[in-house]
Amino acid sequence: MVCILILKPFVFVFNGLATLIFRLLRVPAERDDDITSDDIYAVMDAGAEAGVLDTNEQQMMESVFQMQSIPITSAMTPREDIAFLSLSDDESLLKRKIADNPHHKFLVCDEQLDAIKGFVNSTELLIRLINEQTLDLKSSSVVQSCPIIPDTLSLSEALEYFKSNRVDFAVVMNEYALVLGVVTFNDLQSAAMGSWVLAEGEEQIVARDEHSWLVDGVTPITDVMRTLQIDELPHSQNYETIAGFMMFMLKKIPRRTDSVVFSGYKFEVVDIDDYKVDQLLVTRVDNKGGEKEFVGSKSS
Repeated sequence: MVCILILKPFVFVFNGLATLIFRLLRVPAERDDDITSDDIYAVMDAGAEAGVLDTNEQQMMESVFQMQSIPITSAMTPREDIAFLSLSDDESLLKRKIADNPHHKFLVCDEQLDAIKGFVNSTELLIRLINEQTLDLKSSSVVQSCPIIPDTLSLSEALEYFKSNRVDFAVVMNEYALVLGVVTFNDLQSAAMGSWVLAEGEEQIVARDEHSWLVDGVTPITDVMRTLQIDELPHSQNYETIAGFMMFMLKKIPRRTDSVVFSGYKFEVVDIDDYKVDQLLVTRVDNKGGEKEFVGSKSS
C-alpha cells in the first residue's frame, strides 16, 4: 500500500509527459475503435482474395451496404410500364387489362395514373368473377388504400418502411404528387442481393463472351458498375439506368449505333424502341498508354 502511494505522483508525471509528447508529435492519445465502411470493404476484399468469401457472397454483402446510398427510384418499375385500372373501365375492359397484364396487384386510378384511388388484388377480382359479381370499381369494396413513399428514400429506408408498415409494395411519388413508379419487396430484395438475382424469366445483363455483354436499357447503373467492376461514373447522381448514362454522356436522345467509350468499355446502342433505349452492347476495349477516353456517335 505504501509503495502504491509513493509511486502515484510519478504515474501522474509520466502520464503528463506522455500526453505532451503525443501532442507535439501529433499522435492521438486515445485509441480510435470506430470502424468505417472502407474498413469493412477492405476486410471483404481480403476475404475474397484469401478464398474465405466467394465472388457472389462478396457482391451480396457490398450491395447490402450500398443500399443506404442507392435511391429507391433505381429499383422501381417506371411509370410508363405500370398497368393500372380506371374507375371508368367497364367489365370487359377490366378483364382485358387483367388478361394482358397478369399481375398480383393493380393500381386503381381516376382516368389518369397520378389520380390514384387505391389498389385491388387480382385474386379478389377472380373471386368476384367466380361468384358472378360485377367488377364495377366505383361501387366495389375491393379497392384498398395504397401505400405511397417519396422518391427521396434510399433502398434501406424503403425496406424499413415495408417492414414497419407490413406492406409488400408501394407507389413512388415525387414532390409534385406525380407517380414515378411502383416498387415491390421483391425489387428491394433483388437490389440487395445484386444483379445476379433477377425476377423470374428476366436477365438484364447477359454475357456474350468474356469481353462483351448485352444490357437492357433499364438496367440500374449500379448493377452495370458492379458487373463490369467500374468504381465510378461521371455525375452518376444525374441518372439511374444505363440508358440514362448514355443520354447524359451523349447530351441527346440516343439513336441506334450511338456509342460511348469510358473506363475501358465501349457502350453501343443496338436496339431502340421509339425513343427508348431498349438494348446496348458493352464491349471491353483497350485503352493503351492511358489514352484519353472519349464519347463518340456514329449517327447524328
